Amino acid sequence: MYFTDRGIEELVERRGEEQVSLEWLGERLRDFVDLNPEFETPVERFATWLARLDDEDED
Repeated sequence: MYFTDRGIEELVERRGEEQVSLEWLGERLRDFVDLNPEFETPVERFATWLARLDDEDED
């Protein structure tokens, strides 16, 4: 189990029934990076990964 699994499990447990827009998620990610600028690169990579999740593989 990765350390991040605990946070993910807490998120699902506390807010798993909620529905949010991607716009809302984007704003929360911006707020997080504003408060924690050292996480700018991982958040950017995560957001890019989510944005491209359905792209077809370009082998």
